[in-house]
Amino acid sequence: MSRVERLPNGLLLALEERDYPGVAFQLLVPAGAVNEPEGLLGASTLLEGWLWKGAGELDARALAEALDALGVRRSSGAGLEYTAFSAAFLPEVLEEVFRLYALLLTRPRLPEEGFEAVRSVALQALLSQEDQPARKLFSELRRRVFLSPHGRDPLGEEESLKRASPKAVREDFRRRYTPKGAILAVAGGVSWERLLGALEPLLAWEGEEASYPAPTLSKPHRFTLERPTAQVQIGLAYPDVGPEDPRFYAARLALEVLSGGMASRLFTEVREKRGLVYAVSAFPAGVKGQGLLMAYAGTTKERAQETLEVMCSEMERLSEGVTEDELARAKVGLKTALVMADESIRSRAASMARDLFVLGRVRPLWEIEKAIEETSLEAVNAFLRTHPYRNPWVGLLGEVEHVS
Repeated sequence: MSRVERLPNGLLLALEERDYPGVAFQLLVPAGAVNEPEGLLGASTLLEGWLWKGAGELDARALAEALDALGVRRSSGAGLEYTAFSAAFLPEVLEEVFRLYALLLTRPRLPEEGFEAVRSVALQALLSQEDQPARKLFSELRRRVFLSPHGRDPLGEEESLKRASPKAVREDFRRRYTPKGAILAVAGGVSWERLLGALEPLLAWEGEEASYPAPTLSKPHRFTLERPTAQVQIGLAYPDVGPEDPRFYAARLALEVLSGGMASRLFTEVREKRGLVYAVSAFPAGVKGQGLLMAYAGTTKERAQETLEVMCSEMERLSEGVTEDELARAKVGLKTALVMADESIRSRAASMARDLFVLGRVRPLWEIEKAIEETSLEAVNAFLRTHPYRNPWVGLLGEVEHVS
């Protein structure tokens, strides 16, 4: 069972104590693409890279060596709704690990001489999308789906990145890197009392409440990105329900029937029976306050029209309901994925943090498993009747002159 408490500086803390020889945490900072200032798109990515250029008395190399000497397995990255920092390490180095991360958040160097290198890396990551057609398509699809800033790409925009100044990005750090709205989820072999002691340096982290816009959707429509590529990329998007909706588990089970493995409907109908694609899938892609289901296929330009038609047909066919056998397989698939995720305390810390961000509470694993098991065939089919997946946003990338 998780314990959750808000610390005096506003940071929301959760711990799931386990008899496990390791500790992992996920820290979500309320600095994502959705709340970046206009004209400074990509600032979250710049900040995440710039932060690692040193903190306190440590320069970039000394900071990296200090964490490596503690055996910390770490990652970080700026996303759509927040910037995430994750780490896994042994319990005996708990206090020193949090001292270093507190230093990163309260006394970052943000050195002028390191800014251009960070900008260069950010621009390269953005431009690399041109070599990743599926990534390019879904970046544009999200932009078309949302009227709100939820359609932004965390990598930013080229002109904004080029115009960004060290001064503007430092000011953005002071505004959005705040404990009020931040979430720290910890899992593993550490007690609540010891964790609170280790977090004492983090209490010096201060800031005002971060703001988030409400998600709003455009009307479904279609667009094409003409590119001289060998393949055609197809993307679909449908409004969906999120974890806060009581029908969420019915929706997730329906998605598992649609795209949960080699016996799923999309794989069977689009790839196995017709051989239309080299890749096909559907996946949740929602944000806080707005569920979203997306589907993807990559195919040849000659078969793009048929692929699009079969994908849309399979999505619509869900409204006719799923079978008892399909639901049974879906439940096994979801519960297996849940058990496998539970094997990693790092994965558990990440799911705890996401729950707190979206729901304001941590769902215990038994609750999720129980909800999956108790969702009936009637509940799934009732959801699909009242929530048919029709009239999607459609995005195409490639040589698509023959697709109507």
